[in-house]
Amino acid sequence: MTLELGVDDQSMLQGEQGPAVAAAMKILVAFSNAVGALKLLDIAGAHIDGCLYHGQAGLDFVERLVEGGGRVLVPTTLNVGSFDLIHPGLVKMPAAEEVPARRLMKAHLELGCQATFTCAPYQTRFRPAFGEQIAWGESNAIVFANSVIGARTNRYGDFIDLCCAMTGRAPAWGLHLSDNRRGQILFELTGSFEPTDALFVGVGLIVGQRSGDRIPVISGLPQPRDEDQLKALGAAAATAGAVALFHAVGITPEAKTLDEAFRGMAPEATIRISRADIDHALARLSSVPDGAPLAAVSLGTPHFSHEEWMRLLPLLREVAPGSGVPIYVNTGRATLKRLRDEGALAGMEAFGLIPVADTCTYVTSIIERLDGVVMTNSGKWAHYAPGNIGVSVAFGDIKDCIRSAAVGHVVRDAP
Repeated sequence: MTLELGVDDQSMLQGEQGPAVAAAMKILVAFSNAVGALKLLDIAGAHIDGCLYHGQAGLDFVERLVEGGGRVLVPTTLNVGSFDLIHPGLVKMPAAEEVPARRLMKAHLELGCQATFTCAPYQTRFRPAFGEQIAWGESNAIVFANSVIGARTNRYGDFIDLCCAMTGRAPAWGLHLSDNRRGQILFELTGSFEPTDALFVGVGLIVGQRSGDRIPVISGLPQPRDEDQLKALGAAAATAGAVALFHAVGITPEAKTLDEAFRGMAPEATIRISRADIDHALARLSSVPDGAPLAAVSLGTPHFSHEEWMRLLPLLREVAPGSGVPIYVNTGRATLKRLRDEGALAGMEAFGLIPVADTCTYVTSIIERLDGVVMTNSGKWAHYAPGNIGVSVAFGDIKDCIRSAAVGHVVRDAP
């Protein structure tokens, strides 16, 4: 089978639109052939996961496109980088690492990408619409776009996402195609559950661990308070496994009913989730018991939305932490600007609040003390931080995190 290329595709491939576009199209064609795509399709936007500096090869790739006069052809947002450009004093990084990390972020801007630097592009003005074809990197963004919005993207990794943005094209395969979005495995919640933040994290962890390469359908999930709870579920599922799309019956747009989610077919398997299963999954996120001394709190992985801030700030005023435990909140720069324009953050530093933009505390050296326990409400942060930055982790909901910051040690309500 041969990949079908249109006239514009051939023009890009043959270098008629510049060497950078030709390089991007050559890679995209090779990738499309590798996955068995028969044609390319137009995309409405892209989200680039390659701003986080992992070594010289990533920088060399983007620099080559810049030197070739490259520009992205569709609205293109950027994932987090290795540096907080808004608060540079927060980052503890040797100059030898800081220079290329900053350069990588800047080089993407020179290609015409938007300076979003957020893992939650769906919280920006570039949020896609239902059914739109996009090419997104970043695991939580991918699963949110597919599941909660109903846009269409595969799990694109570094370099391929940028090649799609440079050409405005993506291979017509996988989750871009309707036939491949049918649910395959059913997860049934047994019992009655309140829509707590922890519930959505716990369900996400189990779904991620048990789905394999199948598309999960979740039934019995209570109506979420807001889409931030679905964001947490998707992030946990994509962290614990390879989930790029889930259907929640009666909640997500392609699963109004169980029959719609499975397109009239029977599930390949059914897995029941009990309260004990959820408690067990959540317990595994913590490596310390209640009462452990607390070094810091880290919230906002994925990046805190404006709505999450509006729940956090009154809680800070109510609890008024004064023990000296810093509370780091990762958020997008657009959200941070809105908060500052509203005056919402005035006086919050007295409670230990430290906003972090453009990056995240589990990938960049920002947290002052790494020898103690860090508490988080994020399943993704709890999963990655021990290996990435070497900290011990306590998981809890936002109220538990702030109460713990106030007393200086881990306290949690019973599950």
